[in-house]
Amino acid sequence: MFDVCNGRQQVSILFKSFLGSFLWSMFQWFYTAGDSCGFGSFPTFGMEAYNRRFYFDFSATYVGVGMICPYIINFSLLIGSIISWGIMWPFIESKRGDWYDANLPNSSLHGLNGYQVFISIAMIMGDGLFNFFSILFRTSYDMYLKRTGRAKANAAGVPFAGAGLAGANERQALSFDDRRRTQIFLKDQIPTVVAVGAYVALAGISVLAIPHIFRQLKPKHVVWAYVVAPIFAFCNAYGTGLTDWSLSSSYGKLAIFIFGANIGAKDGGVIAGLAACGLMMGIVSTASDLIQDFKTGYLTLTSPRAMFVSQVIGTGIGCIISPTVFWIFYQAYDIGNDEGYPAPYAKIYRGIALLGTNGWDQLPKYCLRFCAAFFILAIAICALKEVANNKTWWIRDYIPSALGMAVPFFLGSFFTIDMCVGSLILYMWSKSDRLHAQMFAPAVASGLICGDGIWSLPSSLLSLGNVEPPMCLRVFDADTNYEVEQFLSTLPIPA
Repeated sequence: MFDVCNGRQQVSILFKSFLGSFLWSMFQWFYTAGDSCGFGSFPTFGMEAYNRRFYFDFSATYVGVGMICPYIINFSLLIGSIISWGIMWPFIESKRGDWYDANLPNSSLHGLNGYQVFISIAMIMGDGLFNFFSILFRTSYDMYLKRTGRAKANAAGVPFAGAGLAGANERQALSFDDRRRTQIFLKDQIPTVVAVGAYVALAGISVLAIPHIFRQLKPKHVVWAYVVAPIFAFCNAYGTGLTDWSLSSSYGKLAIFIFGANIGAKDGGVIAGLAACGLMMGIVSTASDLIQDFKTGYLTLTSPRAMFVSQVIGTGIGCIISPTVFWIFYQAYDIGNDEGYPAPYAKIYRGIALLGTNGWDQLPKYCLRFCAAFFILAIAICALKEVANNKTWWIRDYIPSALGMAVPFFLGSFFTIDMCVGSLILYMWSKSDRLHAQMFAPAVASGLICGDGIWSLPSSLLSLGNVEPPMCLRVFDADTNYEVEQFLSTLPIPA
């Protein structure tokens, strides 16, 4: 009876949080009639901080995600924001005209954006590869112990128990719900032979089909893409599990550089790089989507095999729906032109492909050195965390995540403020009533995320119907405000 009452309260709080988030997003929409309008562009900490992307953008989604993510992840995001947007980028901007052309826009990969993109990728790769090889070693060692008969019986069925990832005390501390979830999750696993066989079959189809669609890509390039993709897929799935952020686009950009540089401009390296990017992103993003779905299946006591079958069916349906939706957009809008459907990321990816085919020497000065330094830094942080976990040092709970630090290097700092606000709300709630917070915080966070996300649907419909918001909320600094007042004073007064 107690569980039923709690369930009803959780559903009630979920719907209240959802409704509040939806209404708040709708309220904000009325003040977004123009660029840089609305509460999302409010300079919370001043104009200078706003120009450095340090501000609270009043996003219910990010606040909800911050309530779900661990404290250390949100803290890592904040550290990365301070290092990048607070220290590094202002310093590199001071070298404008020396390290890179002063006339380049900030969006150019030959300028500041080149440092932002590739340093972020270097840290992500360092963190992901370290954890990839770490888990690979642990898994191999555990299998070796089982083969030699040295492994202890794992009564609770916790993965990697032989490698020391979960001790007896931790298994005993698991609640009944957690033990039940683990039992269900491990019962219907997908056989490794099936997974490997399906991947090889899809790779074979791609090797035959893709070179006929994109002549610039040779079968050997597609083979190499499928050989390397599992490493990137693991890195992305690992990062998505930590931060709820899929960075498949970062790995896609890396594929543009690798394949574009290998093929060269004369042999169509731009088209080949973009095609390889799409191929890589399709594989890598699927891994992050699966890890999220499996996590949901674990929490809801759903069979992993049923989740996988549902994914296969959904993917098959998507092969029909997605091209149809694209065809509708292609017919309805002038895609690629500012007057129609501008698709700004298409221009960005084309610029990356052009840069990749012209070689790494086109990057701004010292960019590769920065990438190498932060790649090593990410590995060092992961190694320190690994040692601290094995030694059970108290400091292990305060070592930041290298991947969490890398995310704001490119995206900016605004969402980290929101997520830290979410952590602060959860912390104060836990201090006030720990049991209540533990029970209802996920419902509140889910409602905040869903309400803000659902509003995007009516907002899109209003946009397609050419319905514009009635007002623009914009904040100026004192000098700009004085200029605006001077200009308004010169306008004739309407009769």
